[in-house]
Amino acid sequence: MNPPPYTTTLLRDHADAIAPDGSEVRMLVELSRGSMAHFTLPPGKVSRAVRHRTIEELWYIVAGKGEMWRSQGEEEDVVTLQPGVALSIPVGCSFQFRAGENAPLQAVGVAMPPWPGEHECASAEGPWEASV
Repeated sequence: MNPPPYTTTLLRDHADAIAPDGSEVRMLVELSRGSMAHFTLPPGKVSRAVRHRTIEELWYIVAGKGEMWRSQGEEEDVVTLQPGVALSIPVGCSFQFRAGENAPLQAVGVAMPPWPGEHECASAEGPWEASV
């Protein structure tokens, strides 16, 4: 009997990996054209600024508060992060995020195509000093 073409998973208590930006990663599900993961940045911490080489991402903030800086070409902004905020990170967009002081910042992210590995990220110059 072949396994079904779909999967179901439960959010793990432990991180599967540390992302190149320094956040904790808990893998959720993956298909041929995309992968989904849960990211956590501890309270008061600032990620490393990075830029994706080949993937684009969609993020949805599920808990905590913070800010995200994004820059691509001539465009640059800082957005407030809180539960319910969704945002996009196009291919080649530099980004950095930080968590508020009182609680971890938690997001669900979808990478398209699926996350290929650590070589995907390049370092970028962000507005804040990283603390992870």
